[in-house]
Amino acid sequence: MSFLTPDTRKAEEPAAEIAAGARLIPRITIQAFCEHSQTAQLVESAIHDRRMSKVALTTHNGGLDGAVETYKSNPTPNLIMVETTLPPEEIPGALAKLAEVCDASTKLIVLGHVNDVVLYRELIRFGVSEYIVLPTSAQSIVSAITEIFASAGAAPIGRTVGFISAKGGAGSSTVAHNVAWAVAQSLRQDTLILDMDLAFGTVGLNFNQDPPHGIADAVMANQKIDQVMLDRLLSKAANHINLLTAPVTLERTFDFEERQFEQLIELSQNSMPVVVLDIPHAWNAWVRQTLATIDEVVIVAEPDLANLRNAKNLADTIKALRPNESAPLLVVNKLGLPRRPEIGAGEFANSIECLLLGQIPFDAALFGTAANNGQMIAEVSANNKINEVFKAIGLHVTGRQANAGNSKSSGLKMPSFLKKRA
Repeated sequence: MSFLTPDTRKAEEPAAEIAAGARLIPRITIQAFCEHSQTAQLVESAIHDRRMSKVALTTHNGGLDGAVETYKSNPTPNLIMVETTLPPEEIPGALAKLAEVCDASTKLIVLGHVNDVVLYRELIRFGVSEYIVLPTSAQSIVSAITEIFASAGAAPIGRTVGFISAKGGAGSSTVAHNVAWAVAQSLRQDTLILDMDLAFGTVGLNFNQDPPHGIADAVMANQKIDQVMLDRLLSKAANHINLLTAPVTLERTFDFEERQFEQLIELSQNSMPVVVLDIPHAWNAWVRQTLATIDEVVIVAEPDLANLRNAKNLADTIKALRPNESAPLLVVNKLGLPRRPEIGAGEFANSIECLLLGQIPFDAALFGTAANNGQMIAEVSANNKINEVFKAIGLHVTGRQANAGNSKSSGLKMPSFLKKRA
């Protein structure tokens, strides 16, 4: 059995310049044998982590003895987790009995109650994949599983950031594209924008691109898509900016399965440090699944009541989908629209209980010119302070800094005359 093999894990790599995305654990089977009901509940709660979306997990009673009895007549899974309350000197002998009934490829995580460095080192030399001291958190358990199956010897993967509007027309696409531009130009990191609104997407228009192929070809290829095909479908809009544009056609409907974008997103992460997802304002199975499995979610909203209601629903649902992950972030767009009563950005953020990442004032001439020319705001007006907001958002979602949008560095105050008009 593999956990009798001496440990040969490599030292951790230095931290990447941009925070790496969370790697999904592959399709594996995990069986846990617990001695206490609290431990069983803890292990079961780990399945709600987005990294565990492909994992089949079951829990059993009995600890080490229960595992030995079970595998005398049943095949072993990819990973066994066992809780033990045995004294440290008795644990290696009990593990030797388990090894006699397990397959050679099976990995083992031991959940113990003794915080002993000597015991930990002995178990690692013995070949145990990980020793976790209880009590612990579900996130610690998931991280340990990730280290074993998803990160060993693997290159860093791209960070995924999804932008979605609280209400149609709130401007999430414009914000997403300009943030991607800011990341690509200020950090000089290759960035890929996925236009997931196949019928009405605007990535091609905003970057003045009309490639013959795009995201539809990648999604329709289903299981046939690979890295070579993905590279061929990408179009380059500028230095470090790559696009998968939408076909923007109504000749057919685009009804996707829940996980139809999953493989495309994983391939994109393997080839680009930053993957920006322009998610349409819709609610169906694949949108829900995408929001549950990406690294960061940014809700873009206008400061009115309908946006507040929708943003609150979105934020609460996303938090429930990702209990162990970062909460969604908020960008308030089109502040200072003439004659419109507005909800203050800070009050808006407090109401939906999300971090206010940025405040973008309404500027019809600037944004209209950029849209008509197929340019980003930085190309139309390089010295405009709005570019600092996009840069601050980009730095935050890529893990470079964590300043909230209501701070001086990443927020943009409205001129006094706009406040009076509002």
